[in-house]
Amino acid sequence: MSERHVLVTGANSGIGLATVLELAKREFRVTGTVRSEAKASTVTKEAKAAGVEVETRILDVTDADGCEALIDSVGTLHGLVNNAGYGMTGAVEDVADDEVHQILDTMLVAPIRLARLAIPAMRAAGGGRIVNISSIYGRTTTPLTGWYQGTKHALEGVSDALRMEVAKDGIHVVLVEPGGFKTNIWEDLQRDLDKRAGSDYTQAYERLGSLQGLWSGLMGEPSTCAKVIAKALETSSPRSRYLVGVDARLLSLAADVTPTPIMDRVMRLAQGL
Repeated sequence: MSERHVLVTGANSGIGLATVLELAKREFRVTGTVRSEAKASTVTKEAKAAGVEVETRILDVTDADGCEALIDSVGTLHGLVNNAGYGMTGAVEDVADDEVHQILDTMLVAPIRLARLAIPAMRAAGGGRIVNISSIYGRTTTPLTGWYQGTKHALEGVSDALRMEVAKDGIHVVLVEPGGFKTNIWEDLQRDLDKRAGSDYTQAYERLGSLQGLWSGLMGEPSTCAKVIAKALETSSPRSRYLVGVDARLLSLAADVTPTPIMDRVMRLAQGL
């Protein structure tokens, strides 16, 4: 089954959980990583309810030694889905260095490390798939989430370089760019809004929280994104990018056709800046 073995990070909720269930339904051998035994139990329970089997492994993706040990132990992978991550809301002025280092380590260094570790066995097997979960915010930028967007822009840049470097080995590197989906990232938003109390940007944060509440009813289900990820793993010629969600397509189009000063003005008005 090694040719159908896929490793998915951040598998206990949202897009990660939907992905391991979708892949298992398609008869992949699936290993999902989580950060605790409690989260592993969540995956096992959801898999049982769906009538499928998903293996779980405990992994902190920021632990370099743990990542190396995991890749060594799972053997040759058909696919690696780098999904683990979290949201961060905060004006650039409000985000301290320790927060910056943590999000860069989790959202940029970790997925590329796992890809680097998985590539030799994929090359020896004649090919493989690396699917990096980016975001519409890997293409566009809005205020108050600059560091989160910075990790996604950087992930896209490194993924583009890696795609060209390993293409000769039959390894496809794919970016999936979701818009707004019902995931824990919105809980991360509220956590950060509470953390920024007393900021000079308080009114803008409050506006952002209100906008998120209005938008939440329009968000898609993670299963939609999971189907796109499965397609990228199954098709013989995956695209380099998959933009997922109506909102993502609209934002991408707006960014492409709207002059920067106008886009800046619209974003500032929307968020009270």
